[in-house]
Amino acid sequence: MNDSSWGAPPQAGCWGPSDQGPVQGAGPAGPAYDAHYAQQTRPMPIVPDVPEHGGDQDDDQGTARLSGPLFRDEPFHDQNPSAQPYAAVPQNPEPMPDAPQPAQSQPPPQKKSAGRDLGAAIGVGVGLGVVIVASLFVVKAVFVGVIAVAVVVGLWELTKRLEERKGIKASLVPLAIGGAAMVVAGYARGAEGAWVAMALTALAVLVWRMTEPPEGYLKDVTAGLFAAFYVPFLATFVAMMLAADDGAWRVLVFLILTVVSDTGAYAVGWRFGKKKLAPRISPGKTREGLLGAVAFAMVAGALCMQFLIDDGTWWQGLLLGLVVAVSATLGDLGESMIKRDLGIKDMGTLLPGHGGIMDRLDSLLPTAPVVWLLLVIFVGVG
Repeated sequence: MNDSSWGAPPQAGCWGPSDQGPVQGAGPAGPAYDAHYAQQTRPMPIVPDVPEHGGDQDDDQGTARLSGPLFRDEPFHDQNPSAQPYAAVPQNPEPMPDAPQPAQSQPPPQKKSAGRDLGAAIGVGVGLGVVIVASLFVVKAVFVGVIAVAVVVGLWELTKRLEERKGIKASLVPLAIGGAAMVVAGYARGAEGAWVAMALTALAVLVWRMTEPPEGYLKDVTAGLFAAFYVPFLATFVAMMLAADDGAWRVLVFLILTVVSDTGAYAVGWRFGKKKLAPRISPGKTREGLLGAVAFAMVAGALCMQFLIDDGTWWQGLLLGLVVAVSATLGDLGESMIKRDLGIKDMGTLLPGHGGIMDRLDSLLPTAPVVWLLLVIFVGVG
């Protein structure tokens, strides 16, 4: 035979049984060898030279080839005589299928989390409730002071976050003085006194900011006017409720309905909530939670109007509870909108388990004028 017949490396099926040299008349090396010699010889298994990155195939095919049977802990033909002999591998072999992977155990389902320290939240809530109820039924003037303190702290939290996150400098001094004066004026002089105090506070904010450079004046005073309306002016309606003869009971009904609404929304939403109410504003709120807030508040409203408010009836309580649930939810969403714009989770850290004062006033502030107005319509000024 000439060199062209023997120059290539010996392939499977080209050696005799004694392995002493080439068999006369053997066919050329390659996959198409003589079947007669294939039956009389003991072929040597050939492991193909698989490129690391799949050769001409893409990376996924290369990966599949590397994980094929040739690289598993399987016996070669020498240890397993019943196995079929390996033939020469074509130039572009098909990728071997991946071996089935054992099913991975799924992690146990996670229990729903409340998202806050419930123990601290309940403890702080009970403590605040005791202070509020004690001041409400002992001396009305003390409760007016509680409202004023809450307003000042809330203004401090809001202006601080505006400056930290947006660089907006809403003047705290005129806001704090004007806010406290607004609450006292609303209690002493009613709606007229509240509006006059609001106008004077707005003027003070405009003048106070003039002591600084004009850059940013418009955004600073706009934020100041917003803060004056959002916190102290809305809180003034609580003081106006308190001014009635049965004012303590009116304020208590207002607080009960707002708290019950929030509790119903939390309990039902946490247990059954699936459909998001406003995912872009507050992803945690659900439609089921809103229905829970409405149901809880309407029941509480019917009981409170029937047994706590003179001349009140249960059907008035149903309507009052419905409106409170809606206004409290909108107030919570409004506060969430502000915090999302500022890029923060809580307005402060003063109340463990709750956040800051503003995080507790979010549903109370917009609900106060609604309850004041409906009580005036239902049972009069008092």
